[in-house]
Amino acid sequence: MGENSTVRVALGQSNYTVGDIEGNERKITSGIHRAREESADLVVFSELALVGYPPQDLVKRDAFVDAQLDALDRIAAETTNITALVGFVGRNPDEYGKKVQNSVAVCRDGEIVGRTEKRLLPTYDVFDEDRFFEAAERQPVHPLSDETELGVSVCEDAWNEPDVWERPEYHEDPIEDLVDAGANLLVNCSASPFYGGKGEFRERLFGAHARDHGKWLVFVNQIGANDELIFDGRSFVVAPDGTVACRLAAFEQDFAVYDVPLDAESPATVDVAHEPPIGPAEIRSALALGIRDYVHKTGFEAVVVGLSGGIDSSLTAALAVDALGSENVLGVSMPTRYTSNASETDARELADNLGIDLIDVPIEEPFEAFERGLTPILDETPGVTEENVQARIRATTLMAIANEQGRLLLATSNRSELAVGYTTLYGDMCGALAPIADCPKTFVYDLARHLNERAETIPERVIEKPPTAELRADQTDEDDLPPYETLDSILAGYVDEGLSADELVESSHDRETVERVLSMVHRAEYKRFQAAPVLKVSPKAFGVGWRYPLAARYGDVLSG
Repeated sequence: MGENSTVRVALGQSNYTVGDIEGNERKITSGIHRAREESADLVVFSELALVGYPPQDLVKRDAFVDAQLDALDRIAAETTNITALVGFVGRNPDEYGKKVQNSVAVCRDGEIVGRTEKRLLPTYDVFDEDRFFEAAERQPVHPLSDETELGVSVCEDAWNEPDVWERPEYHEDPIEDLVDAGANLLVNCSASPFYGGKGEFRERLFGAHARDHGKWLVFVNQIGANDELIFDGRSFVVAPDGTVACRLAAFEQDFAVYDVPLDAESPATVDVAHEPPIGPAEIRSALALGIRDYVHKTGFEAVVVGLSGGIDSSLTAALAVDALGSENVLGVSMPTRYTSNASETDARELADNLGIDLIDVPIEEPFEAFERGLTPILDETPGVTEENVQARIRATTLMAIANEQGRLLLATSNRSELAVGYTTLYGDMCGALAPIADCPKTFVYDLARHLNERAETIPERVIEKPPTAELRADQTDEDDLPPYETLDSILAGYVDEGLSADELVESSHDRETVERVLSMVHRAEYKRFQAAPVLKVSPKAFGVGWRYPLAARYGDVLSG
């Protein structure tokens, strides 16, 4: 321990893969060695670092829990002359309740000298921790030295600051309880999923805790993406006056050591060289990380994207290049009688701008074969059935290429389409991952313009022309939908803010349009249930955090 009650704290912000105990162990052990080399007293890792977050039903497997407990013993053996806080799955010592707990081990001088269990188990949005873990009734304070008592909390334990929430979710305040128990250095080990703007909110939340209690607070967050969830890192140290004294990088693995002066109200030094991206740049970084980790953590290297010459497929391909490099992205053009020359030209220009290969696989011939084969059941006037057949032929073509070349297929639907079902099940919804399915159509254009700020990546005509699926002659999206500005405004109010139909009308929307849109949202539930995983970048994404029944009759109540 340094002089004048200074604690030298290392923050280990790493990208963990769920279930990869051996790989995660190596990252933690490496962090311990580096922290000791830099003379740290304490090194902090994120929530459930040893198993990756979220482990879900893996924690119900005894063999899995035992394997990570063995790894924890090996990690503890590496802690000579240093203290490490390591997230793991702990056995519940009680005879009742769930078998495991969301735990943090206090490791020092080769041993596990203490542990803290998570008290507040979230069950909202993407979280379902009460399904897996037993909550702690209280949390101990852990001595670090004669002058320092550690108050260790786990992620949600800190998300109940009364000065921040209009309506707190919980009756307890674990941070206040730790301070009352004598903690003079607060530490929060987190796996806090990203959505746009959440990093700023976290700093405000933890700054309020630090100010309220007059304590230094260390926050260490996971980075990387696991399935639909993206973790942005942005770990930090905050001073008792609420100042962020040290901030780690966003969307990158990072490591920092900071000298915490326990007796000071404000920082003597500020290390915030990492200015996090904001607005479209933030979402771009998040989606690139989400694509990269989903592809690599599932054992793949490359992807395929169907390129129509439209804005959605263009943006998806550009983000894939951000994530994987142009050499690992293949574009496929699949024209029919309805595909314009301009669309084919735009797809080719996009591929050239991105430096990706583009192959042309016309589907007019198989489409004609389907038309002939389905003649007995089709009306004389082509309609939605024929449109969906084209989309499904394209999906079959893309999946054949994906299978043949060992690639993952990226779906290109946006959030607006997914919300109202303006997308074909087993057609353009087909894919292993839906990178932009949490991006409203209006924001898709914002992202495209952002990508073009330094040089034209997405052809300007793609951004300027009316969007169309080109599944029938002279088709545009607004033939079937309200203008996207109107549609996205209604969806934001209903999905994100939870507004009723009446409240949406009161906020200046036409009742007929509101009722039509909400009816479409409810009817499309069965499609979303079968959609590819959606990378979450908004507070309320379609996916694991959106849970509505399928075989149900509630539309009239919610739509009118």
